[in-house]
Amino acid sequence: MAGPPAVIWEREVEGLLRYRELVPRLEEALGKFSSRDPAEVIQPVRTTVPLQKHHGFMGLMPTYMENKGVLCAKFVCFYKREDGSNLPSTQATVVLLDPEYGNVKAVRKTLLNTGRDPLKVMDGELITRMRTAAVSAISAKLLMCPEAEVLAILGTGAQAMSHYNVFTEMFSFKEVRVWSRTGQGSERFCRSVSGPVTACVSAEEAVRGADVIVTVTRCTEPVLFGQWVKPGAHVAAVGACRPTWRELDDVLMKEAVVYADSREGALTESGDVILSGAEVFAELGDVINGTKPALREKTTVFKSLGMGVEDAVSAQLVFDQWEAKSCKS
Repeated sequence: MAGPPAVIWEREVEGLLRYRELVPRLEEALGKFSSRDPAEVIQPVRTTVPLQKHHGFMGLMPTYMENKGVLCAKFVCFYKREDGSNLPSTQATVVLLDPEYGNVKAVRKTLLNTGRDPLKVMDGELITRMRTAAVSAISAKLLMCPEAEVLAILGTGAQAMSHYNVFTEMFSFKEVRVWSRTGQGSERFCRSVSGPVTACVSAEEAVRGADVIVTVTRCTEPVLFGQWVKPGAHVAAVGACRPTWRELDDVLMKEAVVYADSREGALTESGDVILSGAEVFAELGDVINGTKPALREKTTVFKSLGMGVEDAVSAQLVFDQWEAKSCKS
């Protein structure tokens, strides 16, 4: 008889998920997504429901990986918060299902004697932060110049911290700079990390001369301008996930070579792409598959929207680790 559904909370996820295991799995998943083979990945563009009264929206992100036997859905709510707010800007829950038997209600009623545990529910906040940062790091691995020395991070929230962690784990930058719209945010960030970080008083100061720039802000208007970005720099643009929101200006978007996690997602959801009219040159998966080049000598922008397949791979890794640990105890 199957036991009750596994509920895995953030503290447990934190103890199970490691970038060294996550990054190669995500790189493989990005390639499979871009192959457009339905036996590998079926993933629609994120469905969104406005929450106008609460200044936010809900996103539904389902994915099916037939060859891996993974069926996953993430429910995530995004909110516009005031500077200095202690409330989270996102809340997420990830659900893994057994693809052979279907939805949660049917699973609970009909599969008690199958010997399976078809439903796994886990906190999605840490999964979202880590998989997002890991994919940004993959973009840098593929697109930044090999001699990159200076990393600049615009934003000092949870996503900024996850990006700092994976970028300093995977690469050897000589200098890291951060900027926040509030000076307190930059100071708090610098105190909370183990390595040396320079808090900058302006976004321009942070990015001038930087080889890699990560934008993880709550801004809805451009905060990074092309005239500040040195030729050949790589930008991982993570914030601004709605069609009317932006972090990057027209100059940068039109002069850079733009890559995305999902072309359809970028053309549907990214204000940076839609409002600038910039062309999406390739998906990261195209570069991984060898069907499009990595133009390291050019200024490049990776527009990250986040994809369900990233959640599915991350959640399955967490569950596999959790299950192995449970069997040993």
